[in-house]
Amino acid sequence: MTQASSITPATPPSSESAGIISALLLKDGVIDKRQLSYATRVRSKLTTHRTMMDTLLDLGYVTQEQLQNTLRSNQMNIRLGDLLLELGYLREADLQQALGMQKELSGKKRLGEILVEKGFIEERRLLETLAYQLGYPLIELSFIALDRSLLAAIPLNVCREHKFVPVRREGNAIVLAFSDPLDQKAQDVARGFLGQSLKIAIAPRESILENLAALERTSSQPSISDDSSIIGMINTLIEEAIDECASDIHIEPMKDRLRVRLRCDGVMLQHKDYPREIAPQLTSRIKVMAEADIAERRRHQDGRILFASARHGINLDMRVSFYVTIYGEKIVLRLLNNKGTLLDIREIGMAPRMLDHFIYEALEAPTGVMIITGPTGSGKTSTMYSCVNFLNNINTSIITAEDPVEYIIDGISQCSINTKIGVTFEETLRHIVRQDPDIIVLGEIRDHFSAETAIQAALTGHKVLTTFHTEDSIGGLVRLMNMEIEAFLISSTVVCVVAQRLLRRVCPDCAETYIPTPLDLSRLNLSPNDLAGAEFKIGRGCKSCRFSGYRGRAGIFELLVMNEMVKNAILNNKSSYDIRKISIETSGMVTLMEDGIVKAAQGLVSMKEIITDLPRLGKPRPLGELRRILGVTQ
Repeated sequence: MTQASSITPATPPSSESAGIISALLLKDGVIDKRQLSYATRVRSKLTTHRTMMDTLLDLGYVTQEQLQNTLRSNQMNIRLGDLLLELGYLREADLQQALGMQKELSGKKRLGEILVEKGFIEERRLLETLAYQLGYPLIELSFIALDRSLLAAIPLNVCREHKFVPVRREGNAIVLAFSDPLDQKAQDVARGFLGQSLKIAIAPRESILENLAALERTSSQPSISDDSSIIGMINTLIEEAIDECASDIHIEPMKDRLRVRLRCDGVMLQHKDYPREIAPQLTSRIKVMAEADIAERRRHQDGRILFASARHGINLDMRVSFYVTIYGEKIVLRLLNNKGTLLDIREIGMAPRMLDHFIYEALEAPTGVMIITGPTGSGKTSTMYSCVNFLNNINTSIITAEDPVEYIIDGISQCSINTKIGVTFEETLRHIVRQDPDIIVLGEIRDHFSAETAIQAALTGHKVLTTFHTEDSIGGLVRLMNMEIEAFLISSTVVCVVAQRLLRRVCPDCAETYIPTPLDLSRLNLSPNDLAGAEFKIGRGCKSCRFSGYRGRAGIFELLVMNEMVKNAILNNKSSYDIRKISIETSGMVTLMEDGIVKAAQGLVSMKEIITDLPRLGKPRPLGELRRILGVTQ
């Protein structure tokens, strides 16, 4: 962990130093007084907080290179607290609190250490800021082979005490990674053992300590490429993914390393890096677990792993995909059965009146097709299973055809497709209607055959639940038509279409009030009066949300219930625009964007998420009207 008190005194920055970077840019002639004055006026008129550095960069008065050169040439004149504050990485209140803690400790802890420990800033960002300011490289020790010969000249306990580790030789110089590159005492100790020719680099404190611990192990211990270590490494990786509630693990071969990323809350996050040399052993081991062909390295493959988690006491079903790239095989593991208990239908996140409409008009309808649509990862399967759970009782026969079964529900007959043994989707659908079901659950409509099967089952008096990949509810109807399903069959069998998305929730621990900018309003095609009564929030970033500003996800829904007017529009081959307009006017449909605006106005999701992740089709209605339609109180 970086400790940076050597450039930050334990006193708050004065008002004169609030713009010290701007002053240095002025002193170095990068900007002039007129530009600084204009940037100050522009910044004062912005409705959302922007740092002076962001403003100067946006106006084109300063380039990133000029800013970096100024910071490097004046590094001893800049305090770390001021730098983090002016670059927008730290809030004034957090800095003052950290400085107060440092004062209480009588300077025994460095400011950087306090900022990281208390969750005011992520260690990675702090290190990147120091590297940016000082011009020292930030290196990843986890996949660098350390030069063990250098340790002959310096005891490991000295390295551990001063938090540095020798990395390699570069010509006549030795590269050393320090957790605090400004610790002059540590540098003097290193020079005493290794000489004056040192090249300083920065690395995380824990990474340095882990590498020193690894170096202490005897050479008789198995190396990282041993089979036993590879097995342990993969098991640990899966357990860590479960800890993070990840939905997918991406193991990606790069030019210089093996990168591992996790998809958490729908977003890819860097997890760790491995040495590139272990890629063949790691890939072979996962292929063995997935029952794939370990000798085949030129073609893409799929597999399945059943993993028993000792740490969490659960059985995990994983789908594995091997994809051949120029640097080797990329592996993606999708974690199933990692979502805990089934959601109750009233807990999926639908607004009160939309939920009542959904239950009474669709779920409780005796027959017909109910379609849940959205892109991959939008929560369709979770919603479908909550519907199945709602309908499941002793008097109802429910049978499913899924690829794969993601939730196991007592009392229903679930079939998992397995093409290797001939249990195909087509074969299963032919037999499913012979099982005397009341409700048929199809994992997905994927082609004309499965769409026609769903329609025919509904025509013979069954209720059919299924999912579909389309942008919105109207798109589901249009895609059925494109699959050459007759319009009169669609209008007579489809009961409702639910479109949905999953947006990241604003972290409640670091949520702050957010005022929409004019650009936000123009992109939404709304005026400030349309959003009267809204309380928008944005996450600042804290330890609870891994400094992302988001924690968990919220469902955004669009419900289309087929009434006579909508059915007539389909029979008359109206355009998707006309069908959408008729649905909004006659069936009370609220679009995905409108439902997103209502949830953002409650502070559940951010304005940024609804703008970037939801389809914008037409002008949304005012917030007050949407709340009335959905039965949402302020």
